[in-house]
Amino acid sequence: MTNKRIAWITDSTAFITKELEQHQDVYVMPLTIAFSSGTYEDGIDLSSDDLYMKLKAEKEVPKTSQPSVGKFAELFEKLKADYDCAIAVHISSKLSGTLNSCMQGAEIAGFPVETVDSKMMSYIITGLLNKGIELQSQDTDWKEIAQTLRLEANQFENYILLGNLDQFYKGGRMSGTQYLLGSILKVKPIIHVDRNGEFQLFDKVRSEKKAVRRMIELLEESAEKHRIKQVQIMHGNVLEKAQEIEKEILTRFPEMGTFIGEISSTIAVHAGEGTVAVVWHFE
Repeated sequence: MTNKRIAWITDSTAFITKELEQHQDVYVMPLTIAFSSGTYEDGIDLSSDDLYMKLKAEKEVPKTSQPSVGKFAELFEKLKADYDCAIAVHISSKLSGTLNSCMQGAEIAGFPVETVDSKMMSYIITGLLNKGIELQSQDTDWKEIAQTLRLEANQFENYILLGNLDQFYKGGRMSGTQYLLGSILKVKPIIHVDRNGEFQLFDKVRSEKKAVRRMIELLEESAEKHRIKQVQIMHGNVLEKAQEIEKEILTRFPEMGTFIGEISSTIAVHAGEGTVAVVWHFE
């Protein structure tokens, strides 16, 4: 048992709910998005709407980069006054160096931090943060919380239908063969982040409609084996498309909870406008 004051650290690839935004102990480190015309901090001086406008206007795939070690060290130095320790939940270490920057920053600042590799991004990080804060309210030891979250990170499924193959390919997230399949043959690749936290081509289907049907089939298969309380439908500026998927899910699973949210600007840089992802936690 512990009464340690815990700071919660995450990054801007997470979906930050109103509750997390207003939580006094949650700190979000922004990733950086660099166009040739300027550099922006995700969620601070570049909203997702701004990003989509710039992508259309500049026809350029910007570069994204993790928060620097120095930025993390600076944050941890400030936190020393009010907190005993921190739990940091970040984007997959195979997709970004953010987790590594965090660990190095904590070492420089001499501040005790337990890191959790979400092995994913977006709402999966949100779910882990919510779980951790709930465990904290039950006076669970901070190291035990972190260990529980590392195990929880393996209990999520995710399937992504990309909005823009060009951006994904130019961002170095897809092989030339996969890109050719999608662009020339008009195959819709379903991507997912595997248990190692890396992007993998999961399936290839002929149309978006079939891709959505396939993702719902995968949800059905998972629901036959596990308990699923809620499905999250994340999207890149296509709310109506997300709502259509939600309607189809509720037709099959009327009792299942659903949540719709937007992917962050950093994710949208690689996945593109029009992206939809179906994510769930299983027990």
